[in-house]
Amino acid sequence: MNKRQVITAAALAGLCVITAGAAYAADTPAAPKAEKEKCFGIAKAGQNDCATASGSHSCAGQAKADMDAHEWKYVAKGTCEKAGGKLTAAK
Repeated sequence: MNKRQVITAAALAGLCVITAGAAYAADTPAAPKAEKEKCFGIAKAGQNDCATASGSHSCAGQAKADMDAHEWKYVAKGTCEKAGGKLTAAK
């Protein structure tokens, strides 16, 4: 093989690896939602996962205070109450 053929073969091999990896990633499901649960009252300021239950903001990372009963984070199912949180928002 000459140098051009070696480079072409290496490029094609790399493309095959990338394509196979992308196909595997597309076929691999994300962690099922059943394995996670919303846990209220455990998020530290700026570390909430999404909108607050009270409607004061609509994005992750906007919690203003630690352990706000309206802020939540996803945790492994069955661990929320052990961590001191609640499965429902405060009223």
